[in-house]
Amino acid sequence: MRYLILILLFPTLLYGQKRKVIADPVAKNKTDAAAQIQNQYDHYKGIALKIWDYAEVGYKEVKSSALLQNELRNNGFDVQSGVAGMPTAFVASYGSGEPVIGLLAEYDALPGINQGAVPERIEMAGKTSGHACGHHLFGTASVAAAVAVKKQMEANGWKGTVRVFGCPAEEGGSGKVYLTRAGLFKDVDVALHWHPDDYNSVEFNVNIANKSAKFRFYGVSSHASMSPEKGRSSLDGVEAMNMMVNMMREHIPSDARIHYVITNGGKAPNVVPDFAEVYYYVRHQNKDEVISLFNRVTKAAEGAALGTGTTMKYEVIGGTHDLLLLDTLNVAMQREVERVGGVILSPQDLEFGKRIQASFDNAPDIMASSKVLPLMKGFEPPGSTDVGDVSYNAPTVGLRAATWIPGTPTHSWQAVACGGTDIGIKGMMVAAKGLSNMAIELLHNPKLIAAAKKELLQKKGNYQYKALLGDRPPALNYRD
Repeated sequence: MRYLILILLFPTLLYGQKRKVIADPVAKNKTDAAAQIQNQYDHYKGIALKIWDYAEVGYKEVKSSALLQNELRNNGFDVQSGVAGMPTAFVASYGSGEPVIGLLAEYDALPGINQGAVPERIEMAGKTSGHACGHHLFGTASVAAAVAVKKQMEANGWKGTVRVFGCPAEEGGSGKVYLTRAGLFKDVDVALHWHPDDYNSVEFNVNIANKSAKFRFYGVSSHASMSPEKGRSSLDGVEAMNMMVNMMREHIPSDARIHYVITNGGKAPNVVPDFAEVYYYVRHQNKDEVISLFNRVTKAAEGAALGTGTTMKYEVIGGTHDLLLLDTLNVAMQREVERVGGVILSPQDLEFGKRIQASFDNAPDIMASSKVLPLMKGFEPPGSTDVGDVSYNAPTVGLRAATWIPGTPTHSWQAVACGGTDIGIKGMMVAAKGLSNMAIELLHNPKLIAAAKKELLQKKGNYQYKALLGDRPPALNYRD
């Protein structure tokens, strides 16, 4: 259940309870930055909706990336394109010296989810993908926040560096892993991120580690009826592998996740297929367990090939670490998110939302997006994100903003629909303001940064970061 509280980390942060008032010497600067963002509502809405319409999948986000880069260049950022071997990745910087505050920006869409900005299931002609995870909002809000902070730095003569990381292919392509592996976060003091959702909160879900691969089986073609004995079916290899992995499920940790999709199973029933492919994800909260489970999956693939007279090769596509949450930064971010408040929906938004909620079972209160959740850990099935790799290399903190109507699941047509309307844009503005608040706080609070770095070292222990996907180059064609 999305709103079930499992553990309250800091009871003094609950609404209605007395808490210590902390003086904020840069409160006016935060207010001014938020006002600047709000004054550009229509401008940033236009950018986000263009990216929503482009709906470019991982490593193909040519127009989306260029749009965000141009916005940053036009606002005085120095932009380096095509970093870490990824044509659609970029790093944009303003300022100099310490502290270095990084803002992560995503902009890839998901294949196979196509939807118009309407509250009923209606596909758009000619579209094969959609922003069902809201990354068009993600990238735009991060850029908006960076520009607002830059203007405050410029006006007030502040020292420090604001750096925007253009992060392609979060959805399975592990873009941030390559940025991390290239050392681009080695001098970042704190990294900020956010994600679209149907509620407003500090990021409290411990996203789990993930390793993925495409398993390719090669057989021998023949006529399926006239000479089946001459053939060796690559699809048999895929199906045998899937069967063995499914039998494995009884003997793996209950909180592990293994899922797959057959991406190529042949073209005609009367032809024994000589090529077939299946795409696997393996997930667990413990990165070492992910590696162990993945190795068992590869053994199943080897056995399937042996038993079906086929050959098999696999390509690791992605691999991401779990997300390290730092209490030090979460408490500070909570203050900044509460300063901004929730999303205020218009009567038109609410009418749209009610029609969206009609497609759900047991939809929550539609007004929940107007509130900010207290700081907590949530009992919500976790996903995976390449932000996890960043969090092992720099103190990292994030927030979630209500860009979707309460009850909306991620990776759904309902999320695409909301993201193409002012419902999504209003949540995006909440995120941009929260990020700018936190960035300004960090620029003026070296003690907070020092405490976060100390906590990160304690959380990591003796672990030395190593990318789970090894030394492979970016999988630029993984969506082909």
